[in-house]
Amino acid sequence: MDLLNTFQKIYGESEKPVHRFFSPGRINLIGEHIDYNGGYVLPVAINLGINGLMNLRNDNFIYLKSMDFPNEVKVDLNAGADYRKEDGWGNYAKGVIKFLLEDGFPLKGCNILIKGELPNGAGLSSSAALEVLIGFMLLSQNQIPEEIDRTYLALLGQRVENKFIGVNSGIMDQFVIANAKKDQALLLDTQNLTYEYIPCYLNGYSLIIMNTNKRRELASSQYNQRRKECENALEKINQSKETKADNLCQCSVKDLKYLDNEIELKRARHVITENQRVIQASKLLKNNDIEGFGALLIQSHNSLKNDYEVTGFELDTIVDEALKIKGCVGARMTGAGFGGCAIALVEKSQAKAFKEQVFKNYYEKTKIEPSLYETTIEDGVKILKN
Repeated sequence: MDLLNTFQKIYGESEKPVHRFFSPGRINLIGEHIDYNGGYVLPVAINLGINGLMNLRNDNFIYLKSMDFPNEVKVDLNAGADYRKEDGWGNYAKGVIKFLLEDGFPLKGCNILIKGELPNGAGLSSSAALEVLIGFMLLSQNQIPEEIDRTYLALLGQRVENKFIGVNSGIMDQFVIANAKKDQALLLDTQNLTYEYIPCYLNGYSLIIMNTNKRRELASSQYNQRRKECENALEKINQSKETKADNLCQCSVKDLKYLDNEIELKRARHVITENQRVIQASKLLKNNDIEGFGALLIQSHNSLKNDYEVTGFELDTIVDEALKIKGCVGARMTGAGFGGCAIALVEKSQAKAFKEQVFKNYYEKTKIEPSLYETTIEDGVKILKN
C-alpha cells in the first residue's frame, strides 16, 4: 500500500498538506570505534533508509506511528516527553521532542507516519536515521529545510542516544546522516566536527552490504566496555608523558610502550592504527585507487577482529568468504560489531555472482541466510518533492 494512502487511512483526510521526508542509513567505509576516541571517520549515506510523512494538526499533540512496529506514540507538547520502556522505538522520537522543547523550539501538533527499509539491529544506524529524521521533520515546521542547522541536528540525535536512551555513542552516525552528499564520503574529525567531502565514485566497483542477520543490540553489547578500556589506556599513556593527549587518536604507536595491560594495549593499538588508515584511505579515494583502498578495508577488519575483538563468528565468516571470491578487492565489518553488517568492494561485472556465492557459502557455515544489498552513496536527510 502506498505510504500516503496509509497515512490518510490512519489520520484521516485533511486540508493541511502532507510533506514527505527521507533519512538514509549509513555505512562507515573505514574508521571503526574511532568516533568516541577523537579521530577521523569516513562514513557515507546509503540508498536504504526511513521514509517519513507529516502534516500539522490543530492541537498540541504529536502522534507518531511506524509501519514497522505495532505501537502508536502520543506526545502532549504541553506536558513534555518522558522515557517509557513500553514505547520502544517511540522513545527515540520522544527524546528528540523533549530536547527540542528544552532548546526553545516552538513545536506544533502534527501527525507523523514512518516506514523503514533498514533492518533493525544490523548496524546501519536505524536509530540515528530515526532521530535525525524526526528532528528534521519537526524543525521544518518553522524553518526552510535548506536552512536547518545540520550540525545542531546531528548533536541533537547524539544527545538523545546519550541522555535519553542511555547509549554512550559517538557523533558519527547522526553527523553523516544529517550532512551527507551523493557520491561523496565524509571525512569527519570527530574531535572538532570539521569535515571534508571525499569523492567516492568507485568507478567499476560496487559497494555491497552483507547483513549477517545476526542481530546486535548496541545498548547491551560490550560497546560501553570498549569505551572504558580506551579511556583507561589514554589515562595511563598520559600518566607517562609530559605532553598530554586529549584523546587516544592524538597518541602514536610509540605511545603503546606505556601500556602494560594487554587488553588496553590491544584496544589502543587498534584505535591509533585505524585512525591512520582513515587518513590513508581518503588519499587513495582522491586518487581513485580502489584496490589500495580495498587492502585497507582488510587491514581494518583484521584489527577489529584481533585487537578490538568486536567481530565474532558470523562477521568473520562473511568477510572471509567474501575475500575468497573473484572480483572482491576488500571487505570488513562495519558498525559497532558483535553481529550486524560487513561491506565488500566488488568489481561490478562480478557483483551478481559474488552475492550468490557469499549467500551459499555463508549459509553452509552458519546456517543463517544473509541479506546482500548493492548500495549507492546518497544525500543526507531531506524533504522530498510531492
